[in-house]
Amino acid sequence: MTDTSESSQAEIERLRAEVERLRVEKNADAAWQRTLLARHDMRPYTLDYVDRLFQNFAEIHGDRRFADDPAMIAGMALYHGTPVMIVGHQKGRDIKQRQFRNFGYPQPEGYRKAIRAMKLADKFGRPVICFVDTPGAYPGVGAEERGQAEAIAFNLREMARLHVPVVVCVIGEGGSGGALGIAVGNRVLMQENAIYTVIAPEGCSAILWKDQNHAGVAAAALKITAVDLKSMGVIDEIVPEPPGGAHTDHDAAADLLDKQLRPCLEALMEKPGPEIRAQRYQKFRQLGAISDLATQLGADPH
Repeated sequence: MTDTSESSQAEIERLRAEVERLRVEKNADAAWQRTLLARHDMRPYTLDYVDRLFQNFAEIHGDRRFADDPAMIAGMALYHGTPVMIVGHQKGRDIKQRQFRNFGYPQPEGYRKAIRAMKLADKFGRPVICFVDTPGAYPGVGAEERGQAEAIAFNLREMARLHVPVVVCVIGEGGSGGALGIAVGNRVLMQENAIYTVIAPEGCSAILWKDQNHAGVAAAALKITAVDLKSMGVIDEIVPEPPGGAHTDHDAAADLLDKQLRPCLEALMEKPGPEIRAQRYQKFRQLGAISDLATQLGADPH
């Protein structure tokens, strides 16, 4: 009788382990598939949404210190008749555009242009709409020499001080500080196949396993999908996409984003400036969770 009981218990434990293994594999595959969709070559970029959702867009160029950064878009426009300021990352569609846009990696002058535009919006009472889609801030020597980290940190502080509504839309890759440099918003919307992460899954895999072969597992563990981030309160709303992903139908993707962006912005515009600023500050003060990622992943910490 004891042998049977022990055998049954062992079988139960084996099945539990198998269920857990399958669950991890499924989550890893789902997170990795969304990562690939977020990076899809035909996914709509900031200017694709500008063309479909806004009128009379007038782009702002330059940071008044060094140069203009084509990887960062900024400009004034009308959104359903309301004057707004648009700020967003911009990738290139073909190789020529990608080189011109630096593959969506902003440099310090891009972040300085962005905050210059936001301060103009604050001065004239225009809400700010930010579109996040970058692998990260450009890590080149020149960017570091011109103060990449300082430019991002300055944006974080100054965005927290704005008295106008700031709505952030994560539309593709939300990579590390490069994304956060324009993402301190009162409300954060995220498309269902976008990602938002402190490090790329490949980078996480390289650090923990010394190779990139575990990127799928890292993607799941990092909790980079919209569903994960919504459950943790990092984002506020998940924006659905057309069947197959936003890349299959740009018009439908823009329409779905518009249906959540418009009421969100209108609700914020009813609040006074000091309340807007205080709400944004408290939103980011309340974020945070601490855990041992290496232990969760079963990686060798050495």
